[in-house]
Formats: sequence, structure tokens, C-alpha cells
Amino acid sequence: QVQLVESGGGLVQAGGSLRLSCAASGRAFSSYSMAWFRQAPGKEREFVAAVISSGGSTSYAASVKGRFTISRDNAKNMVYLQMNSLKAEDTAVYYCAASALRYYTGNNPTNYNYWGQGTQVTVSS
Repeated sequence: QVQLVESGGGLVQAGGSLRLSCAASGRAFSSYSMAWFRQAPGKEREFVAAVISSGGSTSYAASVKGRFTISRDNAKNMVYLQMNSLKAEDTAVYYCAASALRYYTGNNPTNYNYWGQGTQVTVSS
């Protein structure tokens, strides 16, 4: 069982930066792949970025590649999403997710077993 709690969301101007954090409970955190998804009003949840259990491989959605960076600290049971050059279209609720598939960095939400409650990111243009 893994519990996830996101933080770091807020209101930022376009072009600005935010760093999201996801705190995970459970001693098996280092065996899970982790990801960030987001959901804008009236839209489906979409994949943002993922990192494998060791942190050695990552993947990104095309819309955020080059602007966002996912990372993890297994010693602290934390996952981060550094978001730079933010755009109005990045406005959404951002969710942290954990997959029991150790080396998974895919975008299928059904492969993620645990989800946080989400944190709101609003980018003003």
C-alpha cells in the first residue's frame, strides 16, 4: 500500500516556474515507478511525465518535454516535478501516481495503482 500527497501547486504567471512535490508513504517506495498526470476542466486526465523505480529513466509528454523535469529521491520517498516556462495551457490539477511495474514509464493510467489527491496549478496569461 502506498499513500501519495502532492504539494507545491499555486498561481503563477506565464513564463514562470513551479516545483511540485509528492510525498509517498510505505517502505516499498523505491520499487515503484512514479508519474505525474494532469487534468484540466472539461478534459480527460493526461500523462505528463514518469520515472522508473531507480530514477535512471524518464519519459515525458510531447507538450512538456524540454520544460518539465521529473525526479525522485528514494531516500526521502519523494517525487518532484520541476515546471519551467509555464503556459496558460498547463493549468490543471496535477496528480502523482505510483505503478507496481518497476520499469514502467508509460502513459496508461490503468497501469498506475495508487494516486494522490491532486494539487492545483493555475498559470495566468
